[in-house]
Amino acid sequence: MSSMQFEKPIIDIQNKIAELRKLSNGQLDFSSEIQRLEQKMESLREKVYHTLSSWQRIQIARHPKRPYTLDYIHMMMTDFVEIHGDRLFADDFAMITGFARIDDEMVVVIGHQKGRDTTENVKRNFGCAHPEGYRKAMRAMRLAEKFGLPVVVFIDTPGAYPGIGAEERGQAQAIAENLRDMAGLGTPIVATVIGEGGSGGALGVGVADYVMILQNAYYSVISPEGCASILWRSATKAPEACEALKLTGEHLIKFGIVDEIIPEPMEGAHRDPAMVMANLKAALLKQIKRLNGIKTKDLLDQRYAKFRAIGQFKE
Repeated sequence: MSSMQFEKPIIDIQNKIAELRKLSNGQLDFSSEIQRLEQKMESLREKVYHTLSSWQRIQIARHPKRPYTLDYIHMMMTDFVEIHGDRLFADDFAMITGFARIDDEMVVVIGHQKGRDTTENVKRNFGCAHPEGYRKAMRAMRLAEKFGLPVVVFIDTPGAYPGIGAEERGQAQAIAENLRDMAGLGTPIVATVIGEGGSGGALGVGVADYVMILQNAYYSVISPEGCASILWRSATKAPEACEALKLTGEHLIKFGIVDEIIPEPMEGAHRDPAMVMANLKAALLKQIKRLNGIKTKDLLDQRYAKFRAIGQFKE
C-alpha cells in the first residue's frame, strides 16, 4: 500500500518487525525484540497521527487508496441508477449523478469521481469537472426537487477543470448558476467533503443545508499549491500556504463553513473504509430525517441565513 513521507519512520519499524519474524525459528527467538519494536511503533504512530500538520492532512486527503464517491455509493447505498449527460453537450465522467437508496431513504446522489489508475484518471479528468458536469449535477438536483427527494453530495476535487474547452463552454457561468439554483432548491441538501474540496469546483455542488467534512479532508478557496504560486511565486511553499488558508475541519467548523467533522481511522479513511462508511452513513441518515421534517420555506430561509453568516468577523 502507498505510504507518505511522514509515515516513513513507522514503515521502517514495520519492516524490521517483518524481518525478525522471518528469522524467528525453533532455535532463534526474537519475540522480546519484536514486542519492544511493536510498542515503539505504536507510540510513534500515536505521536505522528495526533500531531499532523495541515499539509500532512492534505497528503492523506489525496491518498490514491482513499475511498471515492462510487465507493461510498456501493458500500452504503443500494438500488443505484446513474443519470448520464447534461442534455446540452456531453456526459462528464468526473461527476457522478443518480438515484439511490440509503436504508429506507430514497435520495439523489451527486459526487466528483477520481480514477484509480492512469487510464481511469484520464477518463475522469482527475476529478476535475467540466461545465457539462455541473449542468448534469443541476439536472439531477432538479429531478430531486420534482420528486421530493433529498440530495446527497460527495465533494472530492482539486478544482473545476480550467482548460480552454471548459472555458469556451462556460465553466464560470455553469458554477455560478449552480450556486444560484442550489440556494433556492426546494429540497434538502446534505454535502460531505470526502477528500479534496478545491475552490469553485467544490462549491459548485456545495451549497447545502448541512455541510460535513471527513477528518482528513480539506475545503479551501484555492489549492495550497495555487496559493503558494500566487503569494510566494513557488509551489514548494504549499505547506506554509496550508497553515495560512485554515482549510482543515478543525478550522472550518470554527468559521461556520462546515457543520460536522466525520471521524476517520487514525491513519486515514483508506485504512478502514468500513468504519468511515458507517460513521458517514449514520450522520447522513440523521440529517436527512431532520431536514425532511422542515417546511420548504423554512428550509430555504435557513439555508440563506447559513451562507449569509459565513465571513463575518470582528475588528
